Amino acid sequence: MLKEAHGIGQFLGEMKNRTFQKYDAFTVGEVFNEKPEEIKDFIGEQGYFSSMFDFNETICGGSEKGWYDARKITPDEYKACCFEAQAKVGNIGFLSNIIENHDEPRGVSRYIPDGDCCTQSKKMLAALNFMLRGIPFIYQGQELGMENMPFTSIDDVDDISTLNEYQTALQAGLSPEQALQAVARYSRDNARTPMQWTDQPNAGFTTGTPWLKVNPNYTSINAAVQTDDPYSVRNFYKQLIALRKNPAYKETIVYGSLEPVWEDRHNLMAYYRKGETNILVIGNFQKEEQTVELPSAVKKVLLNNDRSLKLEQQTLLLNGYQAVILEL
Repeated sequence: MLKEAHGIGQFLGEMKNRTFQKYDAFTVGEVFNEKPEEIKDFIGEQGYFSSMFDFNETICGGSEKGWYDARKITPDEYKACCFEAQAKVGNIGFLSNIIENHDEPRGVSRYIPDGDCCTQSKKMLAALNFMLRGIPFIYQGQELGMENMPFTSIDDVDDISTLNEYQTALQAGLSPEQALQAVARYSRDNARTPMQWTDQPNAGFTTGTPWLKVNPNYTSINAAVQTDDPYSVRNFYKQLIALRKNPAYKETIVYGSLEPVWEDRHNLMAYYRKGETNILVIGNFQKEEQTVELPSAVKKVLLNNDRSLKLEQQTLLLNGYQAVILEL
């Protein structure tokens, strides 16, 4: 194994020297099962890549038996996965933070508890992910809060991994209906359905026949309807991007440290971003209200996914799935 690892490292080093480095290219690696002491080999000043994707959350709840045996990640597990990845990397380099990609189901359907997927919870998830230390990636449709496809038949699926997992589920004794339900949650085709541009036929993606069916919720979730809505998921992402680029906070958000807080609080995810300024990010990861006692007075509310803010002195009452970004 050591010899094999050494050979892979030698190959990656040569690849970097012959390609990426001479063009000063920005690269992101898909790295799995790395040990903490190996992080510096992959990212940082001497790393093979500029950055690496954080897959800690995507593999949580998985099973060696197959997708049919996997379980949905809880809010507390999501929080723990994010903070574990951040701690492992530390100041070595920058993670590339994702909610979803072309090989994963839609993040809002994966990480938000069943039945709670709504505009408020989608914006909360966006804030908690986007403000982490690292480089945020936004996959097509994520900025609209696109959701998993409600597959009604295995014939709707094109992805080979999903088809294989469906057969695995059947061999494990599940009925065809149970097998479809089990694999639909994790199918890569969830992220590969046509982009939802408008409420017109085929979501405005094509006048032809798309390779996959369009998600039937395209009439309510599409770019056109969200563009002029100041409270839409799309415009919340625009606000997050603007905050990250704001000269007053850019240094802290991009380069500042990340310090988790209230880690033992159930369904509450919160952390500091510290640098030139002191920023506190808080997300109430449930539909019930939660109260938080802030450590100091609020200097400025930088972003709030809710239309109200219940703050009395240093007592903050968070509505369901409310996320706030505060300068203290």
